[in-house]
Amino acid sequence: MRFLGRLIWASLALCLAIPCGALVLVAAILLDPVSSEALTRIGLFGFLQGMTDLASGIGPDAILVLAAGLARAGFFLLVLPPVAMALIGEAMNLQKATAYALGTGLATALVPWLMRGASGSLTARNLAVEGRVTALLFLAGAAAGLVYGWIAIRDRPAGA
Repeated sequence: MRFLGRLIWASLALCLAIPCGALVLVAAILLDPVSSEALTRIGLFGFLQGMTDLASGIGPDAILVLAAGLARAGFFLLVLPPVAMALIGEAMNLQKATAYALGTGLATALVPWLMRGASGSLTARNLAVEGRVTALLFLAGAAAGLVYGWIAIRDRPAGA
């Protein structure tokens, strides 16, 4: 019975932590001038490319491919790190919300680097932008981990 209670409590904590991480990521991207400018440039390019594709006869199924790509990226950046850290933290019986925050923040920040692999095309300017994006991802992951930790360890007895 205790296991079922922990499972429900952890699920509730994840349901609150994941949107919190998403909100922090969106706010950080909008408030950071470099990220906001890069996002605007990419978004404008994507919009113009999409209009060109539609005008040349490529069907609207490309929009579905784009939506699937965004959903996949959102899953890997916003859902997978908090869930993985929740499983690790529950298995290790972590008692500090900061441990969840650091673990989730590091996992979220490392996701793009691990998915891309070794890339030799990073210039000094690109590396600076990548560093800012990594910091924003760490911040979003840390916020999600902190929310999860605050909620999840509240139900756990001190010695359990």
